[in-house]
Parts: sequence; structure tokens; C-alpha cells
Amino acid sequence: MKKQLLSLCIIIGTMAFAQSTNGPKFGIKAGGNLSSITGSDSKSKFGFYAGAFVNIPISEAFSIQPEVVYSQQGAKAKDKYYFAVIAVTDIKQTLDYMNVPVMVQYNATPKFYLEAGPEFGFLISAKAKENFIGTPLSRDNKSSLNTFNFGLGLGLGYKLMPKLGINARYIAGLTEIAKDGEGDSSKNTNFQLGINYSF
Repeated sequence: MKKQLLSLCIIIGTMAFAQSTNGPKFGIKAGGNLSSITGSDSKSKFGFYAGAFVNIPISEAFSIQPEVVYSQQGAKAKDKYYFAVIAVTDIKQTLDYMNVPVMVQYNATPKFYLEAGPEFGFLISAKAKENFIGTPLSRDNKSSLNTFNFGLGLGLGYKLMPKLGINARYIAGLTEIAKDGEGDSSKNTNFQLGINYSF
């Protein structure tokens, strides 16, 4: 799967570059995440993201932007839970992904653009944290989760200066997080807000 994805990105990039009158622009990006996991007992969790991209124009109006982004996601539990009569509080699931979005961008104006496209995610690590009898506990639960995540992103951006811009994006997960999930659906949702800089 990883080799096929890499081959697809290379082919798309080569075709786009061949058709473009302008060369590709490389850059870096970083910002904050407000992520959650679908289900009735979860609420949003703050995290961050950082990565690199290449913007490949295919016409004056359109460009393709593949990215490689580290993203800290997850969710918090809305309520406390009880083990016998002992309350378990501050329950948090942290999911670290290496995401590969491939966005198609439409330049509505010279400074403002809209974007949409798929995102392929690869789970790096997963930790469940909680507070039990006043003691913070942490455990690795990556083995119980799917390591591949697929989602669709929709966003917009604004170029503050020729090389500096801001971007907002919402990504809706389409694949289940848990390997043997029962009951409520468990899919990633993530809202990103950050800055980008082109070289």
C-alpha cells in the first residue's frame, strides 16, 4: 500500500510539473489541531501538526499539493468512569499520525484559495492516559487500533505575503480507528489552523 501510494504521488507530480508553466514550490507548515473521535462519550482534544509540502501548479487556477505531516490527534472522554466504586478521571486518547494529504487547490483570487482531497494516515503511536486514585497512568494501546487511516479534507487558505500564508482545513475520517470496534463508530475528525511558508 505504501509503495503504491508513493508511486501514485510521483506520477501525479510528474504529470503536473510537465503541464505547468511555473515550477513547483516547496514549503513547510505548522499549526494546531482540534481533534476528536466520533462517538457519544468523547470531546475534542488540542494537539499540533508540522510538516512539509510541494505545491505544483497545473494551470493558472489549479494546483496539486501533496504533503507529509506529523499530526497529534485523539480525544478526551466527556465523563468520569468507575472501576467498582473508584472514579477514573482525565481519560485521554492520544494518536500520533504521519499523514499524507493530496490536496487539489483552486485559486479563486491571487491570494485566496479553496482546497479538497484525500488524506492517507499511518499511525505511529497511540497512548491512553487516565487518572486512577490520584495517580496518572499511561499505556500503549497501538496494537488494538488500525494503523491505516483514510479521510477527506476540505479547506481554504489566504496568502498574507508571497511566501507566507494561513490555512484552515477540516478532515473527516472514513475508516474505523479500532480493530474490533463494536457499538458506536470510532472515526477521526480533525480541524487544523496554521501557517505555511514557501521557499
